[in-house]
Amino acid sequence: MRKKIVAGNWKMNKDLAEGLKLASEIVNMVKDEVTKDVTVIITPPFIHLTSVSRLLAENNQVLVAAQNCSEKESGAFTGEVSAAMLRSIPVQAVILGHSERRQYFGEGDELLAKKVDMALGSDLMPIFCCGEPLEIREKETHAAYVSRQLKASLFHLSEDEFAKVVIAYEPIWAIGTGKTASPEQAQQMHLHIRNVIADQYGKEVASNTTILYGGSCNPHNAQELFALDDVDGGLIGGASLKSRDFLDIIKSF
Repeated sequence: MRKKIVAGNWKMNKDLAEGLKLASEIVNMVKDEVTKDVTVIITPPFIHLTSVSRLLAENNQVLVAAQNCSEKESGAFTGEVSAAMLRSIPVQAVILGHSERRQYFGEGDELLAKKVDMALGSDLMPIFCCGEPLEIREKETHAAYVSRQLKASLFHLSEDEFAKVVIAYEPIWAIGTGKTASPEQAQQMHLHIRNVIADQYGKEVASNTTILYGGSCNPHNAQELFALDDVDGGLIGGASLKSRDFLDIIKSF
């Protein structure tokens, strides 16, 4: 059985006090309201991670993830944070390859392959993002585009290593735009991703890989999206900044 996951990506939002308040609300609401087997992950900015991790120390329903890590192990890399540093907090997972990192910071497939290796080497679960911009979708070459991202950054991994990776499909044209891929579009791409994985690692590995949808998922569309055969949860942006909205998405299962 593959895991059902709802991960909230706070991006560059909330100061420390605001972040602790939000994390506390989410933890208490999950404890009171979530009974199904759903893994909840919150992904605050770096400055929150230690405090939020301490807040969640006695809670096994909510995990903490970082939004990025360095491809370097250590050294003179001012402003960078290593995977080993994150694990020492402790953080359990890390988002890699988010479309905003690719777009604004020029992160490419080769770099992301190194980051994936660093994350796995530090016992962090990579939440690996892939997805196409609008022009690729309009050219109808999105399936090949996403296939290349997966192959270039993940398919050097052994079967055991790959089994520790979570995939997040982001239709970039639907992030922060209010647009959402139709259920048919989401299911089609998630199934394609699963088939690409099956070609490399076999059907059993593919069927056990968690694939999240990340593209303007909200309390109004989450239930329909999560009901799709190959959608195993969501990577949530703006809606994760409001505890009630985030909990309603989690409960959409």
